[in-house]
Amino acid sequence: MIDTTDITGLILAGGRGSRMGGVDKGLQNYLGMPMALHALLRLAPQVGQVMINANRNLGAYEAMGVPVWPDTLPDFAGPLAGFAAGLERCETPYLATVPCDCPRFPPDLVERLAQGLVEHDADIAMAATPHGDALRTQPVFCLLKTSLLASLLAFLHGGQRKIDAWTAQHRCAEVRFDDAQAFAGANTLAELQQLQP
Repeated sequence: MIDTTDITGLILAGGRGSRMGGVDKGLQNYLGMPMALHALLRLAPQVGQVMINANRNLGAYEAMGVPVWPDTLPDFAGPLAGFAAGLERCETPYLATVPCDCPRFPPDLVERLAQGLVEHDADIAMAATPHGDALRTQPVFCLLKTSLLASLLAFLHGGQRKIDAWTAQHRCAEVRFDDAQAFAGANTLAELQQLQP
């Protein structure tokens, strides 16, 4: 198995929040606390250390007590730009990523992704949830080897942005999680209201 101390956690909070009217999603309150802080408190026990990828309100994120790194690519280039920012700063062999707007992801997420990565001798393990008769991957919930940085930078500098197109270039393990609601996110203010109990 992969030792927890060999995994750095990354919270992806670098988006534009356009479907939420341009607000900074990670700083929107859920149960009285910013969503990114929920993600941090949930992720921290699962990994050796945590950092946040954010592109604005850096002081508010830094106040959460972990390193904060903006994208090195301009114009809110999407989750892969966040992956790249994390991989460039990661000092462990593995990086686990979660988005800032899904405050209820499983407390054993990283452990199960690590198990899937090892069992399938994969480069990337990502969560997958039931969707009808099929499984739907949740590629921003993933564990990846930090040795993939060069591949990711080449992909991004080639003008590519689609996460599925990049992960398809590598050995991927899909790890099934039966509770799709644990991965429910808040892309809009209405969805954030629905998340509140």
